Amino acid sequence: MTQPATSPVPSAPTPGTLAFTKGHGTQNDFVLIADPEGVLELGADEVRRLTDRRGGIGGDGVIRLAPTAALARAGDQAAQDALAHDPTAEWFMDYRNADGSIAEMCGNGVRVFAAFAERQGLADLSAGPLSLGTRGGVKHVTKEPSGWYAVDMGPWSLPGGETAVADGYDAAVAVRGWTAPRPALSVDLGNPHTVVALASLEELEGLELYSAPEVAPVPPHGTNVELVVPLGEEEGPDGVVGRLRMRVHERGVGETPSCGTGACAAALAVRTWQGGASGDGAPDTWVVEVPGGEVRVRVLPGGTVELAGPAELVYSGQFTR
Repeated sequence: MTQPATSPVPSAPTPGTLAFTKGHGTQNDFVLIADPEGVLELGADEVRRLTDRRGGIGGDGVIRLAPTAALARAGDQAAQDALAHDPTAEWFMDYRNADGSIAEMCGNGVRVFAAFAERQGLADLSAGPLSLGTRGGVKHVTKEPSGWYAVDMGPWSLPGGETAVADGYDAAVAVRGWTAPRPALSVDLGNPHTVVALASLEELEGLELYSAPEVAPVPPHGTNVELVVPLGEEEGPDGVVGRLRMRVHERGVGETPSCGTGACAAALAVRTWQGGASGDGAPDTWVVEVPGGEVRVRVLPGGTVELAGPAELVYSGQFTR
């Protein structure tokens, strides 16, 4: 039984079921579960059932909304760190990849989380930004007049340091069908990314990404791989804006129509290739085209980056456990 996204919040689930909402950000889709008491336990097997596109609801991951304080009291280090950094981070985004593994965070998921918190009556972004805890640190979300959600994704870094900036790469990526690995740049946004530049849209569209790309050196915790084509620059309302197109293979998921942190990583990599670590002469604002739509990435003063884009809540229902 489902309800349209404009309907009221579903009533409490009947015994043996789990209330959920399906949502997506540029078609990066999630199963959202409200756990306002912080008592729900989600095992890897159940996450896989929920995200199964044939036998379950279907999604790239599961997002549980839980009280940060309750998780902190239970010993969750990330929740404890979130409250220490920002005591106003009342809610925590417990994110699981479709394979059941725990992930640091998800940029598209943060926006959908904010829309879900509004739907549940747990947040009012018209009154100001929402602070929320993640395993990648506290994130701050604002709602723009267009209805887009903008997220300060926090600090980013280039793990390869000055040598990687000077060389333009610190890793190599092999994709099925290539005759040799290509140079790639590592970018960290609280979760790991490896970005490869391609010469043409034709090559990008023809990639076979059913198989996971091979990355060397092998990242200790895996990595998301972004394949990008820079599309040049254009004049926007606030100055020069860069544009690029991207496909992504997400760690623990496979290829997805969008990846928020991946869009940030792609823009930061192209900006670094153009202007070094400081982005000298390169735009600070980028439009990133993904198969699921478009998002905006903006490099902020102080070493952080902002991601903005839509968030849609599609339907709600109950899942038999």
